[in-house]
Amino acid sequence: MLTHANSYTIISTDRHGGVSHAPYDSLNLSYGVGDDENLVAANRNRLKKQLLITHLLSARQVHGDRIYIASHTLRKDTEIDNYDALVTDMPGIGLLIQQADCQAVTLFDPINHAIAAIHCGWKGSVLNILSKTVNKMTECYDSSPSALQAVISPSLGPCCAEFINHATELPPSFLAFQIKENYFDFWQISKMQLIEAGLDERKIQITGICTSCSPDHFSYRRACRNGDGKTGRCATVICL
Repeated sequence: MLTHANSYTIISTDRHGGVSHAPYDSLNLSYGVGDDENLVAANRNRLKKQLLITHLLSARQVHGDRIYIASHTLRKDTEIDNYDALVTDMPGIGLLIQQADCQAVTLFDPINHAIAAIHCGWKGSVLNILSKTVNKMTECYDSSPSALQAVISPSLGPCCAEFINHATELPPSFLAFQIKENYFDFWQISKMQLIEAGLDERKIQITGICTSCSPDHFSYRRACRNGDGKTGRCATVICL
């Protein structure tokens, strides 16, 4: 999925078109899963060329709720430790989220020209990292939540989001999104959290592709089901 607008670009990759070998075949965009770093760098360069940008900002994601503010131009690709959301108002920086079932949620402020990219797995949902990032954009860029545009990337769908320990892992408020025993619709949970943070429902787009079902995407759950869990990571990138 590649979306171009007047002020920003979003891309969510599939697993095709890269140079990595199995089980990371072929467009693995993560340095943290055991793939050859030179191949990952080549894959990221392909992505930058497609986006017409020179630098990527990514994070070694930890399923937390820390938010990194990029306030200056990058001189090289940069990956920071222990963050799960990235925000900036600097043009030309690609904010990159790595994923293999977790959601990447992007936010765009068309008035103040600011963006965010958020890594949101179930732990991020419990921490409500989406609302915290909306609040950070309001604090840093005077963003109005009702003006923000959000996209929820390909990710684990309600068909495959099984949580057998949900009684201890998930808050009671998530029970409203249980579609059958032990299965939850995290796309709708994220939509609910964004609306509660002030976003207009009409400005929230859910891609609706389940990565566990789709052979075109990396999926940690599918890799665990079929083997040892080794697999690559797709990416979602937003840039001004």
